[in-house]
Amino acid sequence: MGRGLCIFGLVTAVLLLILFGLDIATGIFQIGSLVVDLAFIICALIVGYLSWSALREQL
Repeated sequence: MGRGLCIFGLVTAVLLLILFGLDIATGIFQIGSLVVDLAFIICALIVGYLSWSALREQL
């Protein structure tokens, strides 16, 4: 169960990075301002790192 949650966290972080990275790069989605996009990218990086670190501890 723990491994599945770590992988789910990694997948979620990657999807958020793609979504908000594309929003900054193209501006197609118009989800929020540049500050909001950068905040979500930083949060996605933090979640990705924490998920990766927890997954490595379980192996």
